[in-house]
Amino acid sequence: MRVLGMISGTSLDAIDLAVAEFTTRDEVLELRPVAHGERPWPGQLRADLLAVLPPNRSDVGTWCRLDAEAGQALGEAAAWAIQEFGPVDLIASHGQTLHHWVVDGRARGTLQVGGAAWIHEATRTPVINDLRSADIAAGGQGAPLASTLDALWLGDEPTAALNLGGIANITVVGTGSPVISGDTGPASCLLDAAALELLGQPADRDGATAASGRVDEAALRRLLADPYYGLPLPKSTGREYFHSGYVAERLGTEAPSVPDLFATLTELTAITVAAAINAAGVDRVVASGGGLRNPALLARLRAHLDVPLLTTTELGLDADAKEAYLFALLGFLSATGRPGTIQQATGADRPVVLGSLTPPSPWPTPGSASGSDIRLVQIIQEGSL
Repeated sequence: MRVLGMISGTSLDAIDLAVAEFTTRDEVLELRPVAHGERPWPGQLRADLLAVLPPNRSDVGTWCRLDAEAGQALGEAAAWAIQEFGPVDLIASHGQTLHHWVVDGRARGTLQVGGAAWIHEATRTPVINDLRSADIAAGGQGAPLASTLDALWLGDEPTAALNLGGIANITVVGTGSPVISGDTGPASCLLDAAALELLGQPADRDGATAASGRVDEAALRRLLADPYYGLPLPKSTGREYFHSGYVAERLGTEAPSVPDLFATLTELTAITVAAAINAAGVDRVVASGGGLRNPALLARLRAHLDVPLLTTTELGLDADAKEAYLFALLGFLSATGRPGTIQQATGADRPVVLGSLTPPSPWPTPGSASGSDIRLVQIIQEGSL
Protein backbone atom coordinates (compact mmCIF):
# COMPACT_ATOMS: atom_id res chain seq x y z
CA MET A 1 0.00 0.00 0.00
CA ARG A 2 1.28 3.46 -0.94
CA VAL A 3 0.35 6.18 1.55
CA LEU A 4 0.92 9.92 1.48
CA GLY A 5 1.52 11.35 4.97
CA MET A 6 1.01 15.07 5.56
CA ILE A 7 1.66 17.27 8.58
CA SER A 8 2.14 20.89 9.51
CA GLY A 9 3.63 21.15 12.97
CA THR A 10 3.42 23.74 15.72
CA SER A 11 6.01 25.93 13.97
CA LEU A 12 3.75 26.32 10.87
CA ASP A 13 6.90 26.58 8.78
CA ALA A 14 5.58 24.41 5.92
CA ILE A 15 3.39 21.47 4.95
CA ASP A 16 5.58 18.36 5.08
CA LEU A 17 4.67 15.49 2.73
CA ALA A 18 6.08 11.97 2.38
CA VAL A 19 5.06 8.94 0.34
CA ALA A 20 5.84 5.52 1.77
CA GLU A 21 5.20 2.02 0.50
CA PHE A 22 4.19 -0.56 3.09
CA THR A 23 4.55 -4.33 2.91
CA THR A 24 3.77 -6.75 5.72
CA ARG A 25 5.77 -9.93 6.28
CA ASP A 26 4.16 -11.74 9.20
CA GLU A 27 4.71 -9.44 12.20
CA VAL A 28 7.23 -7.24 10.38
CA LEU A 29 6.10 -4.12 8.52
CA GLU A 30 8.49 -2.87 5.87
CA LEU A 31 8.40 0.89 5.30
CA ARG A 32 10.04 1.91 2.06
CA PRO A 33 10.47 5.71 1.76
CA VAL A 34 9.48 6.70 -1.78
CA ALA A 35 9.88 10.48 -1.74
CA HIS A 36 9.26 13.51 0.42
CA GLY A 37 9.01 17.27 0.09
CA GLU A 38 7.39 20.34 1.52
CA ARG A 39 5.07 23.07 0.34
CA PRO A 40 4.79 26.52 1.90
CA TRP A 41 1.57 27.72 3.46
CA PRO A 42 0.13 30.60 1.44
CA GLY A 43 1.53 33.71 3.12
CA GLN A 44 -1.74 35.28 4.25
CA LEU A 45 -3.17 31.97 5.41
CA ARG A 46 -0.10 31.28 7.54
CA ALA A 47 -0.41 34.73 9.08
CA ASP A 48 -4.11 34.15 9.75
CA LEU A 49 -3.41 30.78 11.40
CA LEU A 50 -0.76 32.31 13.64
CA ALA A 51 -3.10 35.18 14.47
CA VAL A 52 -5.70 32.92 16.12
CA LEU A 53 -3.24 31.07 18.35
CA PRO A 54 -3.25 31.95 22.08
CA PRO A 55 -3.01 34.40 23.70
CA ASN A 56 -4.94 35.96 20.81
CA ARG A 57 -8.72 35.64 20.70
CA SER A 58 -10.83 34.71 17.71
CA ASP A 59 -14.38 33.66 16.81
CA VAL A 60 -16.07 30.61 15.35
CA GLY A 61 -16.54 32.30 11.99
CA THR A 62 -12.79 32.76 11.62
CA TRP A 63 -12.09 29.17 12.68
CA CYS A 64 -14.68 27.93 10.15
CA ARG A 65 -12.98 29.91 7.38
CA LEU A 66 -9.55 28.67 8.40
CA ASP A 67 -10.73 25.05 8.41
CA ALA A 68 -11.88 25.42 4.80
CA GLU A 69 -8.86 27.43 3.62
CA ALA A 70 -6.40 25.10 5.32
CA GLY A 71 -8.19 22.13 3.74
CA GLN A 72 -7.86 23.73 0.33
CA ALA A 73 -4.14 24.40 0.87
CA LEU A 74 -3.59 20.84 2.07
CA GLY A 75 -5.51 19.56 -0.96
CA GLU A 76 -3.28 21.56 -3.30
CA ALA A 77 -0.18 20.25 -1.52
CA ALA A 78 -1.42 16.65 -1.75
CA ALA A 79 -2.22 17.03 -5.43
CA TRP A 80 1.30 18.39 -6.00
CA ALA A 81 2.84 15.43 -4.16
CA ILE A 82 0.83 12.91 -6.17
CA GLN A 83 1.85 14.61 -9.41
CA GLU A 84 5.51 14.65 -8.36
CA PHE A 85 5.78 11.27 -6.61
CA GLY A 86 3.11 9.16 -8.28
CA PRO A 87 -0.35 7.88 -7.29
CA VAL A 88 -1.16 6.71 -3.78
CA ASP A 89 -3.84 4.50 -2.28
CA LEU A 90 -4.47 6.66 0.76
CA ILE A 91 -3.71 10.08 2.25
CA ALA A 92 -3.18 10.51 6.01
CA SER A 93 -3.45 14.18 6.97
CA HIS A 94 -2.69 15.56 10.41
CA GLY A 95 -3.97 19.02 9.57
CA GLN A 96 -2.90 22.10 11.53
CA THR A 97 -3.35 22.16 15.29
CA LEU A 98 -5.02 25.29 16.60
CA HIS A 99 -5.65 24.11 20.14
CA HIS A 100 -4.68 21.19 22.37
CA TRP A 101 -6.90 21.34 25.45
CA VAL A 102 -5.14 20.16 28.62
CA VAL A 103 -6.62 20.41 32.13
CA ASP A 104 -4.67 19.37 35.23
CA GLY A 105 -2.10 17.55 33.12
CA ARG A 106 -4.63 15.53 31.11
CA ALA A 107 -5.62 16.16 27.51
CA ARG A 108 -9.38 16.74 27.21
CA GLY A 109 -9.62 17.55 23.51
CA THR A 110 -7.71 18.67 20.45
CA LEU A 111 -8.54 20.62 17.31
CA GLN A 112 -6.80 20.42 13.95
CA VAL A 113 -8.11 22.40 10.97
CA GLY A 114 -7.85 21.40 7.34
CA GLY A 115 -11.07 19.69 6.26
CA ALA A 116 -10.52 16.25 4.72
CA ALA A 117 -13.30 16.80 2.18
CA TRP A 118 -11.20 19.49 0.48
CA ILE A 119 -8.21 17.14 0.25
CA HIS A 120 -10.37 14.38 -1.22
CA GLU A 121 -11.93 16.79 -3.69
CA ALA A 122 -8.48 17.87 -4.91
CA THR A 123 -7.09 14.33 -5.24
CA ARG A 124 -10.04 11.90 -5.48
CA THR A 125 -8.12 9.77 -2.98
CA PRO A 126 -9.41 8.45 0.38
CA VAL A 127 -8.27 10.59 3.30
CA ILE A 128 -7.81 9.68 6.96
CA ASN A 129 -7.66 12.64 9.32
CA ASP A 130 -8.48 13.54 12.97
CA LEU A 131 -5.73 11.19 14.10
CA ARG A 132 -5.48 12.36 17.74
CA SER A 133 -9.05 12.39 19.08
CA ALA A 134 -9.53 8.63 19.55
CA ASP A 135 -6.50 8.38 21.82
CA ILE A 136 -7.74 11.29 23.94
CA ALA A 137 -11.18 9.70 24.16
CA ALA A 138 -9.49 6.55 25.49
CA GLY A 139 -7.78 8.55 28.23
CA GLY A 140 -4.52 9.31 26.44
CA GLN A 141 -2.70 12.55 25.73
CA GLY A 142 -3.24 12.30 21.97
CA ALA A 143 0.45 13.22 21.65
CA PRO A 144 3.15 12.61 20.80
CA LEU A 145 1.96 10.07 18.25
CA ALA A 146 5.58 9.62 17.15
CA SER A 147 5.83 7.04 19.92
CA THR A 148 4.26 4.41 17.65
CA LEU A 149 6.97 4.58 14.99
CA ASP A 150 9.69 5.10 17.60
CA ALA A 151 8.75 1.97 19.53
CA LEU A 152 8.37 -0.27 16.49
CA TRP A 153 11.54 0.97 14.77
CA LEU A 154 14.06 1.88 17.48
CA GLY A 155 13.21 -0.43 20.35
CA ASP A 156 16.12 -2.82 19.85
CA GLU A 157 18.31 -0.81 22.25
CA PRO A 158 17.75 1.79 25.00
CA THR A 159 16.88 4.89 23.00
CA ALA A 160 15.31 8.30 23.44
CA ALA A 161 13.70 9.30 20.16
CA LEU A 162 13.63 13.10 20.08
CA ASN A 163 11.67 15.41 17.81
CA LEU A 164 12.59 19.09 17.79
CA GLY A 165 9.70 20.97 16.23
CA GLY A 166 7.88 23.89 17.76
CA ILE A 167 7.46 21.67 20.81
CA ALA A 168 10.07 19.06 21.79
CA ASN A 169 8.91 15.52 22.45
CA ILE A 170 10.64 12.28 23.38
CA THR A 171 9.81 8.58 23.32
CA VAL A 172 11.80 6.25 25.56
CA VAL A 173 12.07 2.70 24.17
CA GLY A 174 14.17 -0.42 24.61
CA THR A 175 14.90 0.04 28.32
CA GLY A 176 13.00 -3.02 29.53
CA SER A 177 10.27 -0.77 30.94
CA PRO A 178 7.02 0.12 29.14
CA VAL A 179 7.32 2.62 26.30
CA ILE A 180 6.71 6.15 27.53
CA SER A 181 6.55 9.46 25.72
CA GLY A 182 5.66 13.09 26.14
CA ASP A 183 6.28 16.71 25.31
CA THR A 184 9.24 18.05 27.27
CA GLY A 185 8.38 21.69 26.54
CA PRO A 186 9.42 24.24 23.92
CA ALA A 187 11.87 23.39 21.17
CA SER A 188 11.62 26.24 18.66
CA CYS A 189 8.24 27.85 19.43
CA LEU A 190 9.49 30.47 21.90
CA LEU A 191 12.52 31.20 19.73
CA ASP A 192 10.33 31.57 16.64
CA ALA A 193 7.90 33.88 18.44
CA ALA A 194 10.81 36.05 19.60
CA ALA A 195 12.30 36.07 16.09
CA LEU A 196 9.03 37.24 14.58
CA GLU A 197 8.62 40.00 17.15
CA LEU A 198 12.20 41.18 17.57
CA LEU A 199 13.97 40.26 14.31
CA GLY A 200 11.08 40.48 11.87
CA GLN A 201 11.80 36.98 10.55
CA PRO A 202 10.17 33.59 11.15
CA ALA A 203 13.16 32.04 12.93
CA ASP A 204 16.64 32.73 14.27
CA ARG A 205 18.39 31.52 11.14
CA ASP A 206 21.20 29.10 11.94
CA GLY A 207 20.92 30.18 15.59
CA ALA A 208 23.05 33.22 14.71
CA THR A 209 21.43 35.61 17.19
CA ALA A 210 21.64 33.06 20.01
CA ALA A 211 25.29 32.38 19.20
CA SER A 212 26.08 36.09 19.54
CA GLY A 213 24.53 36.37 23.00
CA ARG A 214 25.15 35.08 26.52
CA VAL A 215 22.76 33.20 28.77
CA ASP A 216 21.07 35.41 31.35
CA GLU A 217 21.14 33.13 34.39
CA ALA A 218 18.48 35.04 36.33
CA ALA A 219 16.06 34.94 33.39
CA LEU A 220 16.82 31.27 32.84
CA ARG A 221 16.00 30.46 36.47
CA ARG A 222 12.63 32.20 36.17
CA LEU A 223 11.81 30.28 32.99
CA LEU A 224 12.91 26.95 34.46
CA ALA A 225 10.64 27.53 37.48
CA ASP A 226 7.58 26.71 35.33
CA PRO A 227 5.89 23.70 36.99
CA TYR A 228 5.31 22.03 33.62
CA TYR A 229 8.89 20.77 33.58
CA GLY A 230 8.36 18.87 36.81
CA LEU A 231 5.36 16.90 35.55
CA PRO A 232 6.04 13.22 34.80
CA LEU A 233 5.62 11.60 31.41
CA PRO A 234 3.27 11.07 29.64
CA LYS A 235 2.33 14.71 29.23
CA SER A 236 1.46 17.00 26.35
CA THR A 237 1.43 20.72 25.64
CA GLY A 238 1.42 23.18 22.77
CA ARG A 239 1.39 26.81 21.72
CA GLU A 240 -1.73 27.44 23.77
CA TYR A 241 0.60 27.14 26.81
CA PHE A 242 3.99 28.18 25.42
CA HIS A 243 2.39 31.01 23.46
CA SER A 244 3.78 34.17 21.89
CA GLY A 245 3.28 36.16 25.09
CA TYR A 246 4.69 33.48 27.40
CA VAL A 247 8.22 34.93 27.77
CA ALA A 248 6.91 38.43 28.50
CA GLU A 249 4.56 37.00 31.13
CA ARG A 250 7.39 35.10 32.84
CA LEU A 251 10.09 37.75 32.62
CA GLY A 252 8.12 41.01 32.64
CA THR A 253 10.33 44.07 32.30
CA GLU A 254 13.47 42.12 33.23
CA ALA A 255 13.95 40.44 29.87
CA PRO A 256 17.58 40.46 28.70
CA SER A 257 18.91 42.08 25.54
CA VAL A 258 17.91 40.56 22.23
CA PRO A 259 21.01 38.36 21.68
CA ASP A 260 21.02 37.30 25.34
CA LEU A 261 17.31 36.47 25.19
CA PHE A 262 17.89 34.14 22.24
CA ALA A 263 20.84 32.52 23.99
CA THR A 264 18.69 32.06 27.11
CA LEU A 265 15.74 30.55 25.25
CA THR A 266 18.11 28.19 23.43
CA GLU A 267 19.57 27.12 26.77
CA LEU A 268 16.06 26.61 28.17
CA THR A 269 15.24 24.11 25.42
CA ALA A 270 18.59 22.33 25.71
CA ILE A 271 18.38 21.97 29.50
CA THR A 272 14.76 20.77 29.65
CA VAL A 273 15.15 18.28 26.80
CA ALA A 274 18.43 16.91 28.14
CA ALA A 275 17.08 16.61 31.68
CA ALA A 276 14.19 14.43 30.51
CA ILE A 277 16.50 12.25 28.41
CA ASN A 278 19.28 11.91 30.99
CA ALA A 279 16.75 10.68 33.54
CA ALA A 280 15.51 7.97 31.18
CA GLY A 281 18.50 5.61 31.33
CA VAL A 282 19.10 5.35 27.57
CA ASP A 283 22.26 4.71 25.56
CA ARG A 284 21.56 7.03 22.65
CA VAL A 285 19.36 9.83 21.33
CA VAL A 286 17.92 9.57 17.81
CA ALA A 287 16.72 13.02 16.77
CA SER A 288 14.63 14.55 14.00
CA GLY A 289 12.80 17.78 13.25
CA GLY A 290 13.53 21.30 12.13
CA GLY A 291 15.41 22.12 15.32
CA LEU A 292 18.34 20.10 13.99
CA ARG A 293 18.95 22.93 11.53
CA ASN A 294 19.80 25.25 14.44
CA PRO A 295 23.52 24.74 15.16
CA ALA A 296 23.40 26.77 18.38
CA LEU A 297 20.59 24.64 19.80
CA LEU A 298 22.22 21.39 18.71
CA ALA A 299 25.54 22.36 20.30
CA ARG A 300 23.94 23.27 23.62
CA LEU A 301 21.84 20.11 23.60
CA ARG A 302 24.89 17.91 23.02
CA ALA A 303 26.69 19.77 25.82
CA HIS A 304 23.96 18.79 28.31
CA LEU A 305 23.30 15.22 27.16
CA ASP A 306 25.01 12.26 28.83
CA VAL A 307 24.74 10.06 25.71
CA PRO A 308 25.49 10.42 21.97
CA LEU A 309 22.99 12.11 19.66
CA LEU A 310 22.33 10.63 16.21
CA THR A 311 19.82 11.75 13.62
CA THR A 312 17.15 9.60 11.99
CA THR A 313 18.81 10.43 8.67
CA GLU A 314 21.81 8.38 9.77
CA LEU A 315 19.46 5.42 10.35
CA GLY A 316 17.64 5.65 7.02
CA LEU A 317 14.74 8.08 7.56
CA ASP A 318 15.25 11.71 6.61
CA ALA A 319 15.15 13.85 9.77
CA ASP A 320 13.16 16.61 8.05
CA ALA A 321 10.50 14.15 6.85
CA LYS A 322 10.23 11.73 9.76
CA GLU A 323 6.89 13.08 11.03
CA ALA A 324 5.35 12.97 7.55
CA TYR A 325 6.46 9.32 7.25
CA LEU A 326 5.01 8.76 10.72
CA PHE A 327 1.59 9.91 9.57
CA ALA A 328 1.86 7.71 6.49
CA LEU A 329 2.44 4.81 8.92
CA LEU A 330 -0.53 5.82 11.08
CA GLY A 331 -2.69 5.98 7.96
CA PHE A 332 -1.64 2.47 6.96
CA LEU A 333 -2.35 1.12 10.46
CA SER A 334 -5.79 2.76 10.52
CA ALA A 335 -6.69 1.58 7.02
CA THR A 336 -5.88 -2.00 7.99
CA GLY A 337 -7.76 -1.85 11.28
CA ARG A 338 -4.69 -1.83 13.51
CA PRO A 339 -4.17 0.40 16.57
CA GLY A 340 -2.06 3.46 15.93
CA THR A 341 -1.06 4.02 19.54
CA ILE A 342 0.87 2.18 22.19
CA GLN A 343 -1.12 2.18 25.39
CA GLN A 344 1.58 3.01 27.90
CA ALA A 345 3.16 5.68 25.72
CA THR A 346 0.26 8.16 25.73
CA GLY A 347 -1.42 7.10 28.97
CA ALA A 348 -4.54 5.78 27.23
CA ASP A 349 -6.61 2.99 28.75
CA ARG A 350 -6.13 0.87 25.62
CA PRO A 351 -4.54 1.02 22.17
CA VAL A 352 -6.99 2.43 19.63
CA VAL A 353 -7.44 2.65 15.87
CA LEU A 354 -7.01 6.29 14.93
CA GLY A 355 -8.74 8.67 12.58
CA SER A 356 -11.82 9.25 10.46
CA LEU A 357 -12.16 8.27 6.80
CA THR A 358 -13.35 10.54 3.97
CA PRO A 359 -15.35 9.33 2.10
CA PRO A 360 -16.64 6.85 4.70
CA SER A 361 -17.03 3.90 2.31
CA PRO A 362 -16.41 1.52 0.66
CA TRP A 363 -12.60 1.39 1.10
CA PRO A 364 -10.64 0.76 3.23
CA THR A 365 -12.37 -1.18 6.01
CA PRO A 366 -11.13 -2.78 9.24
CA GLY A 367 -11.81 -6.14 7.65
CA SER A 368 -8.89 -5.56 5.29
CA ALA A 369 -6.43 -6.10 8.14
CA SER A 370 -4.17 -9.11 7.85
CA GLY A 371 -5.01 -10.13 11.40
CA SER A 372 -1.40 -10.08 12.64
CA ASP A 373 -0.09 -7.48 15.05
CA ILE A 374 2.89 -5.40 13.94
CA ARG A 375 5.84 -6.01 16.21
CA LEU A 376 8.60 -4.36 14.21
CA VAL A 377 9.01 -1.67 11.55
CA GLN A 378 11.98 -1.95 9.21
CA ILE A 379 13.08 1.00 7.06
CA ILE A 380 13.91 -0.32 3.61
CA GLN A 381 16.23 1.98 1.67
CA GLU A 382 16.55 2.11 -2.09
CA GLY A 383 18.52 -0.88 -3.32
CA SER A 384 17.87 -2.98 -0.20
CA LEU A 385 16.58 -6.50 -0.60
